[in-house]
Amino acid sequence: MCVQQIRGLFNMTKKSPCSVQALFDLCKQTFTPSATSPPSSQAVHKLYSLLDKIGPEEVGLKDESLEDERGHGLFGLNVFNRVDRWAQPITYVDIHEDQNFTMCMFCFPTSAVIPLHDHPGMTVLSKVLYGSLHVKGYDWVEPACIRKSVQIGHPTVRLARLAVDKVITAPHSTSVLYPKSGGNLHCFTAITPCAVLDILAPPYLEAAGRRCTYYHDYPYSSFANGDEIVGNGKEQDYAWLAVVDTPEDLYMRPGRYMGPAIQR
Repeated sequence: MCVQQIRGLFNMTKKSPCSVQALFDLCKQTFTPSATSPPSSQAVHKLYSLLDKIGPEEVGLKDESLEDERGHGLFGLNVFNRVDRWAQPITYVDIHEDQNFTMCMFCFPTSAVIPLHDHPGMTVLSKVLYGSLHVKGYDWVEPACIRKSVQIGHPTVRLARLAVDKVITAPHSTSVLYPKSGGNLHCFTAITPCAVLDILAPPYLEAAGRRCTYYHDYPYSSFANGDEIVGNGKEQDYAWLAVVDTPEDLYMRPGRYMGPAIQR
């Protein structure tokens, strides 16, 4: 056997780089400290094309939506210490975070909710790894349309346009939201046990003005004068959003990343 054939056999048996490592490397290349604007459409396309190839097994998860596990099985809870699935919290798994981007996962039991919240100045890529998730997202109407109430107990609201309102069931292509489009303000509701892999760039940082703010959405008719609708839009395409305190019942337990180690 010639040297070239031996080398060829060796290369065939070498393990190819894992998808998560490749994704991390591309994020590191794309989201840099010197970046002063959102990534280009070409850069985002490369990222979501790679993200599309990642499934639950690449990040150390099993598809809980295939089993009647009643919200108990994601990270090996003891069968003698089970909690009803309605009381199960969302599990947050931190894969990587630095000043440029965050890579993380959210693992939902059935009916769990992440309330309506924003991503100020951020680009976010989301991939549903397994299960079904209802996503509802808005973008602000520009120029800003604000209703300030003079009555005590009535909120100040701002007009937003519905960008997405659908159920995503894996396998499904990656979703992307931008600072001013794609549903930058969104909420999640788990239809079945499900998991989402997220990339957020830049990450939340209150000192830089990137604080996570929560909202309540009101029907358009609640505060409308009738002249705010843009273009050929319909009333159901709009809502008024009011800032609310962080929900007291929003609790996420930390989970351990069980996927392949990432070389940083």
